[in-house]
Amino acid sequence: MCGILAVLHANAEDTAVAAELHEALYLLQHRGQDACGIAVCGARGRIHQCKGNGLAGKVFRDGSRIQDLPGYMGIGHLRYPTAGTSASSEAQPFFVNSPYGISFAHNGNLINAKELRDFLDFEAHRHINTESDSELMLNVFANELNITGKARVNSDDIFAALERMYPRLEGGWACTAMLAGFGIIGFRDAYGIRPLILGSRLSASGEGRDYIMASESVVLQQQGIRKSNMVDILPGQAVIIERGQPPVIKEVQKQKRYCPDIFEYCYFARPDTVMDGISVHQSRENMGYKLAAKIVKELTAAQLEEIDVVMPIPETSNTIAPCVAARLNIPYRQGFVKNRYVFRTFIMPGQQARQKGVRRKLNAMHEQFAGKNVLLIDDSIVRGTTSREIVLMAQEAGAQKVYFASAAPRIRHPHIYGIDLASPSELIAHRRTVDEIAAHIGAEKVIFQSLEDLIDACRQAARPDYYRGESQDFEVGVFNGEYVTSVPQGYFEHLEQIRGESKKMKVLESARDKVAKGLADDADIQIATYGVDVTQDGKVVPSRAPSDHDDGSFANGDHPPPAGQSKRRRTIDGVREPERQDPAMHNVNDYPDE
Repeated sequence: MCGILAVLHANAEDTAVAAELHEALYLLQHRGQDACGIAVCGARGRIHQCKGNGLAGKVFRDGSRIQDLPGYMGIGHLRYPTAGTSASSEAQPFFVNSPYGISFAHNGNLINAKELRDFLDFEAHRHINTESDSELMLNVFANELNITGKARVNSDDIFAALERMYPRLEGGWACTAMLAGFGIIGFRDAYGIRPLILGSRLSASGEGRDYIMASESVVLQQQGIRKSNMVDILPGQAVIIERGQPPVIKEVQKQKRYCPDIFEYCYFARPDTVMDGISVHQSRENMGYKLAAKIVKELTAAQLEEIDVVMPIPETSNTIAPCVAARLNIPYRQGFVKNRYVFRTFIMPGQQARQKGVRRKLNAMHEQFAGKNVLLIDDSIVRGTTSREIVLMAQEAGAQKVYFASAAPRIRHPHIYGIDLASPSELIAHRRTVDEIAAHIGAEKVIFQSLEDLIDACRQAARPDYYRGESQDFEVGVFNGEYVTSVPQGYFEHLEQIRGESKKMKVLESARDKVAKGLADDADIQIATYGVDVTQDGKVVPSRAPSDHDDGSFANGDHPPPAGQSKRRRTIDGVREPERQDPAMHNVNDYPDE
């Protein structure tokens, strides 16, 4: 899951669009904490960018880098990696100079990346420099746009390029793009899996209108755009906004279904956001009321009677838990205080890191737990690592009994459209019964929301003009394994390989750190000496011998490693190859002392 942005100011003499994009990054920081970036276009079509790994405050030095980004239009991106690696070279926006100078930001995941890579290599003859599916998508778009053969393109040319591109892609996406000196573009997959919202306001000078696109409505609202001037880009639609012209919206692929990812509402999006006409806050309140009804069905009268308080696990369930408490007529209390400056725990690598992350993120107030039977409410249970640690914290704080309820159903399948929750083997509900899950996390009993109730909770949160009743679909594959799109054979094995590749450097760095501190065991020493490999099922294992295979694409005489052997960053005279930079253009963040 990522956050995307695009802004175009009415006044082409304005050079402050980067400041607005920078502010918007903070509003969407929850959507991606791994990397971020901004690309802007100024005088004579010159594009400037700053991007890198880390939170917005780090990458932009608390805003001091904004002065290096003059322009009247631009796009922004926050990355939460789901395909590729965590290399800084994969921070977005991406850029290609041919044709026409395109900057590109992508939220989602393509599930036919291998086919696209082959097409770009053998037919389009375009070089791909990273493992990111976003770079693949940009180059497919660039290739289709290049077909025009014109010195300058118009909106019709861009729409035609998108119409040719869409049939090549499989997955879920929402994208923003910028053509140097021309304007900004936004488009969304034909299922509407990933969100994109467009808004406009009167410019600061009072002449013309400014336009903003974002993943969540809260960005538009905070930038002074009224609800009446906001519109969702519908499935299969694209919007093009040329400098000095009103937006042009066109369907570039016939809508297949209208099914936004339901995980946006039960977990990912901010509560003050409205997407596809559905209020995130209202949907979570509805989840609370429906979860309360499920709890009444699942617990005995004696169990309900002995519960003293209902408590949320901050922060998503802060909206859900009061509704549960009100419907059950049980006192509501805040028992945990959250440190807001810690990464989401399911993003953290390794079980031990996640367990430590829970303790850093949450602190239990002993006076709220001492001697009480508590019902804890969370938005979901993924691996169970967080839930087990929270139950233990409640018990250590003096709770006598701990019941646990999830506002989401059991997550039993991988997410394939942009949220890398976990591999199936890591999902606590993958092959466990509800009672086994309760025993695993140490709770008296665990209650899960039903999928039907979760869907109804979101349907009922729609504005009257958006309400579609039972015809409103959602992407719910993580719960039932029934994905909106077809899934290529071998794709889940491919996901395991990607996860393994992303873990490699973290495992290697951890082993080297243990060696340096004198804490290493034999496996750590072997890893620190020879590195690591990734098995076919995605497990990271110590290498048996050194290897010089590159981790880049195989081009210009390169050859893939033997079957079963993983790719690894090249070592030269025993020194690991330095982190790759984006070769497409000067990136302000590559030169920190400038």
